[in-house]
Amino acid sequence: MIARRHNRVEYLLGIDGGGTGCRAALADRAGRIIGRGKSGSANIMTDIETARANILSATGQALQEAGLDISATSAISAVLGLAGANVNNNGARLEKLLPFARAAVKSDAAIALQGALGDDDGTTVILGTGSVFITREKGHVRTIGGWGFRVSDLGGGARLGRDLLEEALLTHDGVHPSSALAEKTMAMFGNDPHRIVAFAHDARPNDFGTYAPLVFEYADKGDRLALLLIDRSVKTIEEALDAIMPPEQDRLCLIGGLGPLYTSRLSPKYRARLHPPLGDALSGAVKLAVELFAPEEADHG
Repeated sequence: MIARRHNRVEYLLGIDGGGTGCRAALADRAGRIIGRGKSGSANIMTDIETARANILSATGQALQEAGLDISATSAISAVLGLAGANVNNNGARLEKLLPFARAAVKSDAAIALQGALGDDDGTTVILGTGSVFITREKGHVRTIGGWGFRVSDLGGGARLGRDLLEEALLTHDGVHPSSALAEKTMAMFGNDPHRIVAFAHDARPNDFGTYAPLVFEYADKGDRLALLLIDRSVKTIEEALDAIMPPEQDRLCLIGGLGPLYTSRLSPKYRARLHPPLGDALSGAVKLAVELFAPEEADHG
């Protein structure tokens, strides 16, 4: 496709960024998607410079798919939903580092809620590398969790992978009984506990998260350790739901890479409230960009 230089029409951009990766969707002022891109991790609490680079990489791909020159970057108004945006002043810091005409950095929970529920009331849980819970009830929005996997993000892939490695070492030391999953995990590190320690020393959340699918795989086989880890995670997820979801609310969406893997494992109390999401977090970011920036453009059009 031949790239064309942009005119005065301003483009809207949605970004969904977390510990695993970053996705971009470029849209016209009506919210119609014209280009997409994806790149690496964009958790701005973990590494804001890497997040910025990956955001721009995904944006460049979206521009290319839309047939636009890279100079159109300066004509973009963007809503970015990013892991880590709710901590310290990370969102405001990143906004100053971006080359877009306008940028609004929000939490990944905010775009997930909009994507999954639109403007309706309900609760959305992001279960990816990390985890965060967000609910809307009569216009009031409340969020819990999402403080990073070292002290929060229970049920997320990073915590699940970290717990698996911990249990593998406990099995190696003879503290806990062995299982097929523990043996598989040790074998992946050459049955050398020192390699696990070396890995964990420098591992980022997405590095730990790569082991989470293995836990679900072995849980489906009835592995004792896998079932223990998932049951523990489900308990923490439901404790958070008990705290944030109003008793009369009947709309619950689980999204993120691990979301669908947890749905059948919830208790009947919460399975009965599950609804498929209207869209994903990226579509939520685009919708918020339309709401935030398109009316302003129309006023000046």
